[in-house]
Amino acid sequence: MRRIALGGFIVVACGFALAPFCTHAEEGFDTEHIFGFMIGSDVGNPGEREFQSQTTGRFGKGGGSYRAVGQEVEIELVPLPNFRVEIGSTVALHDITGVPDIDDRRQLNFQGFSLDLRYRLLDRETAPFGMTIAAESHGERIDEMTGAKARSYGTDFTLAFDREIIPNFAIGALNLIYQPDWTRFEIPDISDKSSTLGAAFAGMMRVGPNMLLGGELRYFRQYEGIGLGDLAGQALFVGPTAYFQLSERSRLTASWSTQVWGRPAGTGANLDLVNFERHQARLVFGVNF
Repeated sequence: MRRIALGGFIVVACGFALAPFCTHAEEGFDTEHIFGFMIGSDVGNPGEREFQSQTTGRFGKGGGSYRAVGQEVEIELVPLPNFRVEIGSTVALHDITGVPDIDDRRQLNFQGFSLDLRYRLLDRETAPFGMTIAAESHGERIDEMTGAKARSYGTDFTLAFDREIIPNFAIGALNLIYQPDWTRFEIPDISDKSSTLGAAFAGMMRVGPNMLLGGELRYFRQYEGIGLGDLAGQALFVGPTAYFQLSERSRLTASWSTQVWGRPAGTGANLDLVNFERHQARLVFGVNF
C-alpha cells in the first residue's frame, strides 16, 4: 500500500512539474477524460482517434492481503457527431492471501475484451447541461474479484450529466449507473447473477492552465440477480482526482477512492468489504493520433 501511495504522489508531483511547460490550454472544459472513475458528457469531435491506457487497482478486503490490478488498453474513435466508440482489452493481476471466502492466488492473466458506446443527447454549449448515455459491454474469462477462471458477461449503463458551475473555472458532474452481470465459474460449476445501482458526483476546478483538481463521491448498492433482487450490500467511496494536460495531444488523469462507509446485508458493519474493496485507484494516460 505504501508503494501505491508513493507511486500516486510521484505521478501528481510530475504533473505539477510538467504543467508550467505546457503551453496548450483550452477555453472551457472537455469532460470526456477529466474524471477518474466517472464519465463526462463530452464525446470528442468527428474524426478524432485516441489511444488510452487505463490502470485500475483495487486493494483491501475483510482480512488477509488483497491486491487486484487491471491494465486495459483502448482505442477510441468518433465516427459521427455526438457518437463515440471505444474498443479495449484487459490483463488482470491478482495477489490474494488469507482473504475469507476467496482462494489464495498470485497470477497474471488475459482477462477479456470490452466495447464502450456513447451518444451525447445534450450539448452544454446549446443546453442548460450536457447529457450522454453510455453502454460498456464486457466479456471476461477471469472473475474480476476472485481471479478464478470463469465466463463473465455484463454491461455498464451510465447516464452522465455535467454543467459548468463557474465558466472556465469549476464544473460539476453526475452519473447514474446500472450494472447487470452474469458469471459462470469453472470450479465449482456454478453461476452467479448480480446487479449494481449507483450514483456518483464529481467537482473539478482549474488550478492552472493545464491542470484540474477535484474529487469524486460514489454510492453503490449491489443486489442478487440482474433484476435488482435481494440487497447484498452497499458502499460509499470518496477520493481526490487530478487531471493534467501534458501536451496538445496527451493527457493524464489520476484518482484515488476510499470506502468511507458500507454495510453487507444482514450485518451491522461500518464497511462492506465482502462486495467491495477498501481502496480503489486509477491512472489513465491518453494520446491523440
